[in-house]
Amino acid sequence: MSEGRTRVEMVVATIRQRIAGRSLTPGARLPSVRGLAATLKLSTSTIVDAYERLVAEGAILARPGSGFYVANQAAPFALAEAGPKLDRAVDPFWISRQSLEAGEADLKPGCGWLPPSWLPEDGMRRGLRTLARADGPALADYGSPLGLPQLRQLISRRMGERGVEASPDQIMLADSGTQAIDLLCRFLLEPGDTVLVDDPCYFNFHALLRAHRAKIVGVPYTASGPDIELFAQVVADERPRLYITNSAIHNPTGATLSPVTAHRVLKLADQFDLTIIEDDIFADFEYTPAPRLAAFDGLERVIHIGSFSKTLSASARCGFVVAKPEWIDGLTDLKIATSFGGGQLTAELVLNVLSDGSYRKHMETLRHRLSRAMSEVSARLNNLGITPWLEPQAGMFLWCRLPTASMRLMWRAPHWERGSFWLPETHSACRNRQRISCASTCPRHSIRASLKSWAIYWQEEDDGRWAVGDRARCPAKRL
Repeated sequence: MSEGRTRVEMVVATIRQRIAGRSLTPGARLPSVRGLAATLKLSTSTIVDAYERLVAEGAILARPGSGFYVANQAAPFALAEAGPKLDRAVDPFWISRQSLEAGEADLKPGCGWLPPSWLPEDGMRRGLRTLARADGPALADYGSPLGLPQLRQLISRRMGERGVEASPDQIMLADSGTQAIDLLCRFLLEPGDTVLVDDPCYFNFHALLRAHRAKIVGVPYTASGPDIELFAQVVADERPRLYITNSAIHNPTGATLSPVTAHRVLKLADQFDLTIIEDDIFADFEYTPAPRLAAFDGLERVIHIGSFSKTLSASARCGFVVAKPEWIDGLTDLKIATSFGGGQLTAELVLNVLSDGSYRKHMETLRHRLSRAMSEVSARLNNLGITPWLEPQAGMFLWCRLPTASMRLMWRAPHWERGSFWLPETHSACRNRQRISCASTCPRHSIRASLKSWAIYWQEEDDGRWAVGDRARCPAKRL
């Protein structure tokens, strides 16, 4: 039996392989449960479980009193489904698909989440064991639309540590930070409304706002927050309905909002009736809490959102919205309309892990580990002529300046096939920039290996500039 594979999984995989190879044709009768168990020297319960899984996925059919048969209409093999879809334009949706479909062996130096080995796996397993012993309602019932009261109370206390005062009744749980922003866009926007974003910003903001048919306007982001003069000009000219930003650890730059810039942004928001969504999903990566717009504003014009996907697990997603009571009431109605009850099972799991004293120890270790990784990756990047735009105070991203504007990381289908995933940035401020994750660019996945696997070669042109080519056209200076 293969390492890490159960006996049931082994049987399922064997039958799938025989069906795919047409040694078991559509309509063919499978061996009886007892017969296959005797042949494979396994228990009958193992074969029953395997057959039931295959029935559930539609690969085989159960005929009472007769046995099990291969489904008559086996799904045709589609070559396009065998690998990533490479014929789409490079847009936010394409980027998300490629990153989410990447295999474990693929290099992802631009990845926006931590590798599994960096997350609190032991704490998650303890939480799952505790949840398995819970009463029936926790495992089977719909949750409250606002979300698990105990978790909202814990989030309220955690928010207070960052200077944001909010009662549990001002907090609504969501399935993720992305769902939280989606609900807010549904609640606050009409098609054609203008939304202000940072330039650069998290690329999925563009995808989400495009889905809501909003007009997107970007303002350059500096080391201390948005360029306040341009911000004022754009707000006066465009009259945006929303401004979406990260204030603590900005994605992708790693910059931190300064108190002076925060006050000026809030003053302009009040002057032009602007609502601000403050995306704070990287909060637990900080050593010292940075200024929060929600703390200065008192949740009058600012809506604060958070998530635990970056520090706990992207598989057990849980986010939250913090806003003034009248907005929470309307958002709760909208959540009922779009998803009915809350995700109680995930909320219980997150509560168990956060309440465990090991979570704080995990975060302390993780912050130190990221700090060391950032120093190491920054040094290796400098050796390649790639310089970070700034040295972040915390977090996992380095926003890097490429040697010149003419050096571009080029996206073509073969780059994906070579097993290296980089995040292309397409905003106006990103034309010679690249986000690099210090956690994903570890020693065994070195930057040099990532670039070589992507088949990028640099060569010096006659005018002294640098260009990017591939193996065929740029045989000169290799990394």
